Amino acid sequence: MNKKGFIFDLDGVIVDTAKYHFLAWKNLANSIGIDFTHEQNEQLKGVSRIKSLEKILAWGNKTISDTEFQQLMHDKNEDYLQYINKMDASEILPDVSRVLDFLIEGNQAIALGSASKNARPILEKVDLLSKFEEIVDGNDVTKAKPDPEVFLIGAKLLNINPEDCIVFEDSVAGIEAANVANMISIGIGSKNVLGHANHVFKDFTEISNEFLQSLIDK
Repeated sequence: MNKKGFIFDLDGVIVDTAKYHFLAWKNLANSIGIDFTHEQNEQLKGVSRIKSLEKILAWGNKTISDTEFQQLMHDKNEDYLQYINKMDASEILPDVSRVLDFLIEGNQAIALGSASKNARPILEKVDLLSKFEEIVDGNDVTKAKPDPEVFLIGAKLLNINPEDCIVFEDSVAGIEAANVANMISIGIGSKNVLGHANHVFKDFTEISNEFLQSLIDK
């Protein structure tokens, strides 16, 4: 039996927590008199909290003290946590559960590879924690995507060679990280954005069990 490693990003792949990041950043920006748009939010995807706040301040042409900077970062995270505390299984993106169950039934190795430091509580909220053998999150890595560290740690924990791993990602940086790690990259989203992935699907409803089986059999 072929055993492959399937590594999933979290935000935008398993659940859509991006909308909560948007609301929390918008609340923060508005609180210091800066407008904040969906277009600007796109530029913060996959970017650290510190860098994100620096960008917002630059857009608003504002300078603040270090103390206020730290306080705003803390407030943003608290605000975000309030949103994710209300999450439940209805927030799992379409057909994610079917794909996970198919892989589990096929005795495949499954890990999470996410930059989020809140990955575990989110998986608990949506009742998916038990489906992952290993979880690598923002607490376990020192280098952000497109560095492949998060996926390479995941492969090592699963005890699967990188070239036998398949990564599901919705960000350009994540696809780059998977490609650098010599893993099969599957983009979830737009072909225009994620064109350098090995395969791109709009969402998991387009990923058939036959396609998954073909990845396992390779």
